[in-house]
Amino acid sequence: MIINELNTMKPNRFHYKLLLIAGIGWAFDAMDTGIISFIMPLLTKEWHLTGTEIGMLGSVGLLGMAIGAVLAGALADHIGRKKIITWTMLLYGIATALSAMAPNYEFLLVCRLLVGLGLGGELPVVATLITEYSPQDSRGRFIVMLESFWAIGWLLAALIAYLIIPIYGWRIGLAIGALPALYTGVIRSHMPESLRYLIKQQKLDQLNATIAQVEAATKVPLTRCTKDDLTMLTANDSRPTLGTLWNKQYALRTCMLWITWFGIVFSYYGIFMWLPSLIYQQGFTIIKSFEYLLIMTIAQFPGYISAAYLVDKIGRRYTLSLYLLCSGISSYFFGHATSEAMLLTSGICMSFFNLGAWGVIYTYTPELYPTEIRGLGSGWAAGVGRIGGIIAPFLVGFLLSHEMHMDSIFYLFASVFVIIALVVLSFGKESKKQALEGIK
Repeated sequence: MIINELNTMKPNRFHYKLLLIAGIGWAFDAMDTGIISFIMPLLTKEWHLTGTEIGMLGSVGLLGMAIGAVLAGALADHIGRKKIITWTMLLYGIATALSAMAPNYEFLLVCRLLVGLGLGGELPVVATLITEYSPQDSRGRFIVMLESFWAIGWLLAALIAYLIIPIYGWRIGLAIGALPALYTGVIRSHMPESLRYLIKQQKLDQLNATIAQVEAATKVPLTRCTKDDLTMLTANDSRPTLGTLWNKQYALRTCMLWITWFGIVFSYYGIFMWLPSLIYQQGFTIIKSFEYLLIMTIAQFPGYISAAYLVDKIGRRYTLSLYLLCSGISSYFFGHATSEAMLLTSGICMSFFNLGAWGVIYTYTPELYPTEIRGLGSGWAAGVGRIGGIIAPFLVGFLLSHEMHMDSIFYLFASVFVIIALVVLSFGKESKKQALEGIK
């Protein structure tokens, strides 16, 4: 059967090409997210914004991401992964272009909401598609490698902020972030639809055409499906709903994922959306802040590489809990830094472990649900996580406007990291090298 052939196939040019196509889109996502955080200090100065207003600018994008993740995850199970990825990239590319022309704060808020809808919708669906095409024994490595493109996007954002924005202004930075709208043509031409989705939807002609496309790309003979094969493979399918995620079979893993996603997104966006402003608040110039952030961003790459190695060696559960715990320790020391050396060292460690944890959570989530609810489960987990992202930037802005010290704010983030590390360790189910069709 074709599914067994996909599971046991050795990684080849097809898999790496698909990873590259999806990864470039992922990097564009990160670049857009990074640029808005880098221009926050400039917007504060130009438009005379309060800490609460800047926090709202970060939160409204996360509100869009929450809605986008839930809607796109459910739609991906009904109309396909490829269509949703294309539409969401087009939406946030156009919305980013409009952001660059924003005449005022209110218009920019609306644009960032639309950007969030597209961005939040794309990420979990891309992760689902790569999960469904990756060979069983190297699936964890492929998803962490996909997530590593986030660091490339942040690096591009840091370079744009360091080299272009100081000369040409923040609008040019946002305009560059509109490139994903042009990239959708590449996706439509070179990204195949998920074979598992086509099987579940019983689209026999499209399924066999896609199998032929994969066969030509991999140079590996693949079995075509018949109507009887589809009937057998989908015999026990039922129409999933949100309630399916909370039945006796999936309730504990859904609860664990929602808490973990909430905590990791809360801490990540609370820290990284405000990072340029927080460093600037410590007395460093904008240029010096960008230099520090560039170094911290580069530290994300070894974080991903180490996570990609460990996730298939010691497993998803232990790697994720370890990296979350170390993120908490690093963020504590970052918030209590008393020198440039301590600030930079703890910031490097924070980036290393935090982004490594992101790579693992994107690997782990789709593996905990079967194909018929994989998009739904991944979308809702990411969507609930975005609620944490909505709250965090606004909360940090509020706390700063009430003169709360940075060390107290980072006590909060460190505590959240430790709590979710314990949740994963206590309630997580290991999915290392498990066949997707064996998920129950």
